[in-house]
Amino acid sequence: MNIIDFENINVGYDEKIILKDITLKIKEKEHWAILGANGSGKSTLMKLIQSEIHPRKTNEYKKEILGKATYSISDLKKQLGIITNDLHNYIATQGYFLSGYIVVLSGHYSSLGVFKHQDFTEAQHEKARETMKYLEIEHLADKYVQEMSTGELRKCIVARALIHDPKAFILDEPTVGLDIKAQINFIKMLKKLSQNCSIILVTHHLEEIFEEIKNVALIYNNTIYKSGKKEDILTSKNLSEIFDTNVHINMKNNRYYVEEIL
Repeated sequence: MNIIDFENINVGYDEKIILKDITLKIKEKEHWAILGANGSGKSTLMKLIQSEIHPRKTNEYKKEILGKATYSISDLKKQLGIITNDLHNYIATQGYFLSGYIVVLSGHYSSLGVFKHQDFTEAQHEKARETMKYLEIEHLADKYVQEMSTGELRKCIVARALIHDPKAFILDEPTVGLDIKAQINFIKMLKKLSQNCSIILVTHHLEEIFEEIKNVALIYNNTIYKSGKKEDILTSKNLSEIFDTNVHINMKNNRYYVEEIL
C-alpha cells in the first residue's frame, strides 16, 4: 500500500499557485525526508497531506492517501500521526493545565484533555500506559504541560498519536525548539518508531535525517525538484541549488552534514 500517492497536483490559496505539478509516491514502511528551504512550500505540502487544502481542479491529477482517493478526515488523522509545531503550540497554550498522562489518553478521542461525556475503557487506559512505557516517558505521567520542557511535551504529543498505531508519522520540523540533548533523544525515539511504521520528516535541517531514512524529496521552485534514494539526492550540487548557496555535503556514521561553505 502507498502511504502517499500524488501525481500532477497543483495547490494554492485564492488565485496564487504555491505548489505545482507535485508528484510523490511513498510506500508503506518506507522512511522519507522532504527537504526544502524556508518559504519553499513545505507547510503547504503538509496541509495537502492533511487535506486542509485541496488540489486545483484545473488539471488531471491523482491524490491518494493510504490507498484511498476518498476518506474520513478523522480516520485519516488516526492512521497518520501528524506532528506539527502548530499542534505543539496549541497544546502548550490551551492545555497547559493537563498532565502528561491526560495528554496521551486524550488521543483516543483526538480531544484536548478529557471530558465527562467521554467513556474510557480499561483497555484504553492500558494502551495509554503501554504507549508511555514504550516511549520511555512514564515519568511524565503526572507532570503538567506547563512544567514540561519542549522536548518532553513533544514526546507526549507523539505518544498521543501513537495511541492509534498509525501507519506513518509525518513530522514537520520536529526538533525546532529542542536543545542538543533533546534533539538527540528525540531522533532516538524516531528511530525506534521507524521499526513499526513509516517516518516522513518535513524539514530544512540535514542533521535530522537519520540513517534509517533511505529516501529524500527536495522542494524547490514550487515543486518536487528531485526525489529518490538518499545517496543520489543529497549531493552538494542539489543542496546548493535548493538553498541558493554553495555548500559541501559530507557523511559520517551514515549521517549527512554540511561540512563547509565553498
